[in-house]
Amino acid sequence: MTPDRHTAPRSDDPEDMARAGSAGFEGPPAAGRSTYAAMARAIAHLVTHYQDQPGLADLAAIAGLHPHHFQRVFKRWAGISPKRFAQYLTVEHAKALLRDSETVLGAALDVGLSGPGRLHDLFVACEAMTPGEYKAQGRDLEVRWGVHDSPFGPALIGTTDRGVCLLRFVSSQGGAAGPALAGDGTVEDSLAEWSAATLVHDPAATAATAARLFEGDAAASPEKLLLRGTNFQVQVWQALLRIPPGQAASYRRVAASVCSPRAARAVGQAVAANPIGVLIPCHRVIRETGALGGYRWGTDRKRALLAWESGRQDGTAGDSESGRAAQPASDTMA
Repeated sequence: MTPDRHTAPRSDDPEDMARAGSAGFEGPPAAGRSTYAAMARAIAHLVTHYQDQPGLADLAAIAGLHPHHFQRVFKRWAGISPKRFAQYLTVEHAKALLRDSETVLGAALDVGLSGPGRLHDLFVACEAMTPGEYKAQGRDLEVRWGVHDSPFGPALIGTTDRGVCLLRFVSSQGGAAGPALAGDGTVEDSLAEWSAATLVHDPAATAATAARLFEGDAAASPEKLLLRGTNFQVQVWQALLRIPPGQAASYRRVAASVCSPRAARAVGQAVAANPIGVLIPCHRVIRETGALGGYRWGTDRKRALLAWESGRQDGTAGDSESGRAAQPASDTMA
């Protein structure tokens, strides 16, 4: 497919941009997109009904799969069973994340690469735009973008020759599967931040990033990020990169690492302005009470991302449910 080139300032018709966005939905082959759609439906139901402990048969029906097949596919993708995933959606799990992370992280947020966040920093390398480039809104840059299916909804990814500059969840248009979760934006609104750049619709250029994030493609090279923000925002975003997957930090703890614990509100604003979701893990910052707090793309999605990362960390560590402390007997979910 030949990239569809257009320059943002000359795009006067919003419908043209919307059509380009609809054409941009890309992902794995048809079978993979079908799996993403099934997972998206199941996750959307789980995050809104986890307190009811929905049964395996009910979730499989929502996903449109046989229960045995659904259980196998879900565990392969999440690293854990649907039952444990639902347990990871609770406030109690969020509180445990904070408690355990404080022990594991120690001074990682303060000492940077010498702490446990080192592995994630090696996965992501950052370059901040200069103040002049920040004001120029992408002038003289070419941003190649595509929208890719994911289990959390369609993800718009933009990249430049200096790194990924944009990752946002967007509303479903045309081919994207799965129900929309709260907090979805539109393709044209998301691209507006780069209004002076040359925008090139080229999903092939962003496919590797999508595969690494949502398919666990370990063969992909480390991601480079191009950060566009104020000096304070960039400081906060770099601090977030030191929070490893499967862990969480409070707004106050992040603020203490950047400047002062009293700056938690300002840190919260910088977290909310994060333009590169998931790769810059703003979803790993929660309130000290264990409440999730806000999220640019909806608290349901934030809850799901935290549960997914916890499950994948368990799977990576070789942890199995049979090796854990016995759970109360239940026939609601295998």
